[in-house]
Amino acid sequence: MPDAGPDRATAREAIALLTGAAGFTEHRPPPSPLPPDGPLGWAGYDAARERASARTGEEESVLYGTGVVGDRACVLLSFEFGFLGGSLGRQTGDRLAAAYELALARRLPLVALVATGGSRMQEGMIALTQLQRVAAASVRLRAAGLPQIAVVRDPTTGGGWATVGAGADVVLALPGAQVGFAGSRVRPPDADPYAYSAEGQFEAGQVDAVVPADELTAAVTHWLRALGPHEDLPAAPVPRALSVAGAPVPRALSAGGTESAAGAGTGAGAGTGAGAAKGSGAGTGPGAGTPSASDSGPAVPLPETGREAVARARDPRRPRAEAYLADYFAVRLPLHGDRSGSTDPGLLCGFGLRGDGQPVAYVAQCGTPTRPAGYRAAARTIRLADRLGVPVLTLVDTPGAANDAEAERAGAGAAIADTFAAVAAARVPVTTLVIGEGGSGGALALAAPDNTHVTVDSYFSVIAPELAAAILKRPPSETGATADQLRLRPQDLVDLGFARSIVG
Repeated sequence: MPDAGPDRATAREAIALLTGAAGFTEHRPPPSPLPPDGPLGWAGYDAARERASARTGEEESVLYGTGVVGDRACVLLSFEFGFLGGSLGRQTGDRLAAAYELALARRLPLVALVATGGSRMQEGMIALTQLQRVAAASVRLRAAGLPQIAVVRDPTTGGGWATVGAGADVVLALPGAQVGFAGSRVRPPDADPYAYSAEGQFEAGQVDAVVPADELTAAVTHWLRALGPHEDLPAAPVPRALSVAGAPVPRALSAGGTESAAGAGTGAGAGTGAGAAKGSGAGTGPGAGTPSASDSGPAVPLPETGREAVARARDPRRPRAEAYLADYFAVRLPLHGDRSGSTDPGLLCGFGLRGDGQPVAYVAQCGTPTRPAGYRAAARTIRLADRLGVPVLTLVDTPGAANDAEAERAGAGAAIADTFAAVAAARVPVTTLVIGEGGSGGALALAAPDNTHVTVDSYFSVIAPELAAAILKRPPSETGATADQLRLRPQDLVDLGFARSIVG
């Protein structure tokens, strides 16, 4: 286990960093003493514990209780690395299990401030099985719809990383922290140290954001506001359309042929449901997100032909997902990676807060072929939102799923199937806006059945018209006619019953 350095924050300092003047109320589990020198009778173990207690002022390697972060009550647990390297023994397991049960009993989110070297070898298998206790407690909290946030500090390794850390819904890391299952003394001597760092884990899609200590309170506060718990949130409003210049387009044509304010949540676009940066983990934007009747400007005409619809969707000047998200949210909180070692920069996932404070989860394609890691990240986001009762917004814009050999080896088919399943199983309302290309099944996987809307500069097709013409052995000159036959224009999609409204 790494040694406790003089500049490493204590468990209480880590809690105070988040709670500040709001304070922290410590809890303790019922006493459950260990036999002399622990369950294995390890000679000198009691003396080592006494020295650790004298050095740190703590009784164990974990403390827990209730506190307030920003304006949000939560249960906090914090590891004291100075106490035997923050290792997990049986009494550590008692405290961890009690922290999860406290969150469950009070219906509060759990925030874990992790710094551990793993299981405590002086307690042998008794220590190792504490990981099972933690996993079971985490599952109970998850089943109750309560969020778990982990802040991984230096170091976070071994079983603590593989349960409390990586098992959380959202994983934030402090810069430069050592993070990985293998600690520094047990990994191969030629191993790349970057792979075991917060930054390396972020790059591999295992950490959602690397957050400097002075930005941590704001980031955790935003996440607590977004994740809840919540009750009966309405569906995500349909975003307003953006023009080429990025300004809102004020009118929308519904499936019934009537006009209404784009994205204002009226007519066919309405919906009610049952239910950023690497350094900070929180992105902010204008977040107006609520168009008003005072918006002015001419309505954008609909494309007259299929060829024109495709050309508009492929116009490089057309607003992309980043512009829509910036207009829709006041605060964005990215989820990063597929938790299987990969990322897709062409697909943005996360949670956001709108100008009125409503949380919405988002999955947004950025106009590129979506890779398997993107679909896995999308499914992860949708399932998390569904479990927490947060409505989902998807922005569709892709020529199709990535179809190269690497994508096939990475499980493209299975990843797309899992995304279809996540949308189909969602109990929270899912709202979809097609903002550009709707390329076959790779786009449809993110489209909400019965609640998909389209912009005037979008199209959706079973296949790209060029590929359709090629399959039908037609000359390139007939691509336009093929596009017309596919009926892929926005107005066609409404007429076919696929789309509920045309926004803009």
